[in-house]
Amino acid sequence: MPTEIKVPTLGESVTTATVGKWLKQPGEAVKEDEPVVELETDKVSVEVPAPAAGRLENHAVKEGDEVQVGAVLALLEAGAAGKAAAPAAQSAPAQAAPAPKAEAAPPAETDYDVVVIGAGPGGYVCAIRAAQLGFKVACVEKRATLGGTCLNVGCIPSKALLQSSENYHAAGHDFAAHGVLIESVKLDLAKMQARKADIVGANVKGVEFLFKKNGITWLKGHGKVEGTGRLSVDGKPVTAKHIIIASGSDSANLPGIEVDEKVIVTSTGALELSEVPKRLVVIGGGVIGLELGSVWHRLGAEVTVVEFLDRLVPGTDNEVAAQFQKLLTKQGFKMKLGHKVTKAEKTKKGVVLSIEPSAGGAVETLEADVVLVAVGRTAASKNMGLEEAGIALDKRGRVEVDAHYATNVPGIYAIGDVIAGPMLAHKAEEEGVALAELLAGQAGHVNYDAIPGVIYTWPEVASVGFTEEQLKDKGVAYKTGKFPFLANGRARALGMTDGFVKVLADKQTDRVLGVHIIGPAAGELIAEATMAIEFGASAEDIGRVCHAHPTLSEAVKEAALGADNRAINI
Repeated sequence: MPTEIKVPTLGESVTTATVGKWLKQPGEAVKEDEPVVELETDKVSVEVPAPAAGRLENHAVKEGDEVQVGAVLALLEAGAAGKAAAPAAQSAPAQAAPAPKAEAAPPAETDYDVVVIGAGPGGYVCAIRAAQLGFKVACVEKRATLGGTCLNVGCIPSKALLQSSENYHAAGHDFAAHGVLIESVKLDLAKMQARKADIVGANVKGVEFLFKKNGITWLKGHGKVEGTGRLSVDGKPVTAKHIIIASGSDSANLPGIEVDEKVIVTSTGALELSEVPKRLVVIGGGVIGLELGSVWHRLGAEVTVVEFLDRLVPGTDNEVAAQFQKLLTKQGFKMKLGHKVTKAEKTKKGVVLSIEPSAGGAVETLEADVVLVAVGRTAASKNMGLEEAGIALDKRGRVEVDAHYATNVPGIYAIGDVIAGPMLAHKAEEEGVALAELLAGQAGHVNYDAIPGVIYTWPEVASVGFTEEQLKDKGVAYKTGKFPFLANGRARALGMTDGFVKVLADKQTDRVLGVHIIGPAAGELIAEATMAIEFGASAEDIGRVCHAHPTLSEAVKEAALGADNRAINI
């Protein structure tokens, strides 16, 4: 009896789709899970796979037809030979059709349905979601613990130190204004580092628990891709219907500057310093450098930031970046913007850096006890067999994928930092969930216009959507609403009045296009703005929602009202 190929579930609110393109024609042979037809909705394109191997009998609908979820798209004669199969009437083996190459399709029987290489936020989340959807899943990880860079030497430990250093600084500088008098504040850095290690340990053990809970196999070792359906872990062969590359990223280096993770460090070494450096030079004025620079500055280091461009945090809204630089300078950061480091010489006392203007000019020197190299990150795509397997990489070493995260090699996919896009843990997580759902025939989707970014300094900086500069470049007419925390009652009560909220909305439709926040709890407040952009809300929609009083969130409401010159408290 023929097997029906039906329109899959496309999401909770999606009930219809349009037939975009037939990928297989009647009479053609198809493999199990091989895409047969593309469906399009207003949010995403979905490839519908064959539920079994066989021959396509017919098309029940035409390209351009609108179809309901559950409708029959085509009939498949399971197990039957199609046009691509070898002719059955051949009598001599020598005249049989040539066998396909081993790498053209995964083995009929595989060890796993899905194998994910890398157990960072993208990888482990993808593995969990795939397991929830009924796949037999394994995850390859060479570290001794799960969680990748983020949980082990990135997001989590840095936020632990940021919070501890903020508490230390507040005890020595801010509590007196609240009537809390502390005669002497002492730093126990070893205890602070131990607390950070405990937090990291709890998080990585939590991921290990989730693997066990969801029946995910942890393949410990170095993963290497061999081809469609095939990989190895420390040389041991493993097979899978779907292979997902989620190897993340590594700290970028500067030519001629040798990192030893002691006096010339990356973010990894900067998280493990056993004493506070007297002089810390941060090369790079981006997120990582400023966050870790903030940690050590609060604990007593003199921090100098050397940035090639003439501004901090490239890509953020210009007005926010200018205010951010002003506030960091007020805190005591020294800035050498528009400069580059040309040489780093280690001495008995530390490091001597040679720097000069980015456009060329006189060379000067900077002495430091510790130098933090924070010039960005690069895709971790080396030594994984990707190029040998024929997987296409771009000029920056990132894996090239299509809109469904598929590489040019069938059955192999990639997500997270190893592909194009912002190198953010939550972006990787969303891609991991989307890909798992796509493999299950669902409508996995990521809205890249609604990916928030946060800098966890003081004040925090958070943004989502477009900046003013991007809207101007696109020729989009927009309006602006802005509200300062100085006019917010809760911010005054907290003694945290620096910064503002800025809402950008379409001039004609009032749809929210971007929100930018610098100030207290910006990383939490941005969630409301992200929700607004995801669901196409207007600035008026935000302004008409009741916000509790007194809260910092009222600043978002007031900024939204301000886009129509309706702010109440300013």
